[in-house]
Amino acid sequence: MKPPLTKLKTAPAYFLMMLIVVMDQLTKTLVRVNMKLYEHIPLLEGLFGDTFLLIKVENPGAAFSIGLGNDLVNRIFFISITVIVVGLIIYLLRRAQHQIQVIAFGLILGGAIGNLIDRVLFGPVTDFFSMDFPDFIMERFPVFNIADSAIFIGVCLLIIDMLFIKDNSSDSVEEDEQLIINESDKEL
Repeated sequence: MKPPLTKLKTAPAYFLMMLIVVMDQLTKTLVRVNMKLYEHIPLLEGLFGDTFLLIKVENPGAAFSIGLGNDLVNRIFFISITVIVVGLIIYLLRRAQHQIQVIAFGLILGGAIGNLIDRVLFGPVTDFFSMDFPDFIMERFPVFNIADSAIFIGVCLLIIDMLFIKDNSSDSVEEDEQLIINESDKEL
C-alpha cells in the first residue's frame, strides 16, 4: 500500500508573513515619524531624476485609493474584508500542494496583516513608494508600501503556479488507481 501523501510544511509561510509584517511596520513607522504628509524625497535623483520617490501618503481606501466615500465606512469595510481574506488564506495555506503556494500565501498574509494593522491603529494605510512609468498607461504608478508589494508578488506567484506548475493531485489519483490494480493482481 502506498504511504499517505506528505503534507507541506507551512512554517516558511508564517516566517515570511512575520518578516513582511515587521519590515512593513518598521518602514511605515519611519515614514510616519520622519516625513510630513505629501512630503517627497527623490531616490537616486542623479541617475533617475524623479522616477523613484519616497512620499508620505495616507490611503483610506483600497488599491489605487478605491473606497466607499466615507473614511469610517472604508475602515470598517476593509478591516472586515481583510479579516475574512486572512482566514481564507490560512485555510488555503493548509491545503497547499506546492512550495510556491506556501511562499505565495506567506507573502499575501504578511501584506494583508501589515495593512490591517494600519487600518486598526490609524485608519488609513501609510503608503510611501512612488514610481514613474512611461506615460502610456498612467502618469505615475499609485503610491504603495511593502505590504502592497508582498501581496502583489504573492498573487503573481499564485498565477504562475496555476498556469505553469503541474498539479500533483491528478497524478496521485492515477497512481492510487494503479496501486489498487497491482494489489488486486497480487491477491489473485
